Amino acid sequence: MNEGERTGKKIGYVRVSDKDQSEALQIDALKAAGCDMIYGDHGVSGKIKHRRGLDEMLAGLQSGDTLVVWKLDRLGRSTIHLLQLLSDLRDRDVDFQALTQGIDTTTAVGRMLYGQLAVFAEFEREQISDRTKAGMEAARKRGVKIGRPSALTDDQIAQARELVRIQGLSYAEIAARFNVSKQTIARVV
Repeated sequence: MNEGERTGKKIGYVRVSDKDQSEALQIDALKAAGCDMIYGDHGVSGKIKHRRGLDEMLAGLQSGDTLVVWKLDRLGRSTIHLLQLLSDLRDRDVDFQALTQGIDTTTAVGRMLYGQLAVFAEFEREQISDRTKAGMEAARKRGVKIGRPSALTDDQIAQARELVRIQGLSYAEIAARFNVSKQTIARVV
């Protein structure tokens, strides 16, 4: 098989907002690129992650297929969403082409781009994780409790500890009294 040849189908995707009248232009370009099928969303912002046409198209893609768009921003406006989509396509062995930008992962240069996008996606995930951790730490320092609420009040925890220490009750017996699991009692005593 020569570079650029795939055994799967070429699947096109178009998106136009109400203000954007380029739908016919996009469809013509996708047909000229040899798309076997074209999905689309009309009057839907690229900022919306879940779009009917996009979701149907993504669900139908198979290994060996190539997703073709007129421009990258037709797929989405959020950088993280685009990176996630492209990473998902790569993981599913689906190639990607953005016609007006010369992005084509059926070529060596395009596959290199996929690798770079994967690095950027990982970097973005780490940045989000770091910001989340920093925010949680700042909240803890302000006295905000993180996580789900405790199944027991502070008084009940003190009572449970006394029941173990003084009366020698088992975790199962104490759990039954407070209507919680044995694991909950084990965590707090």
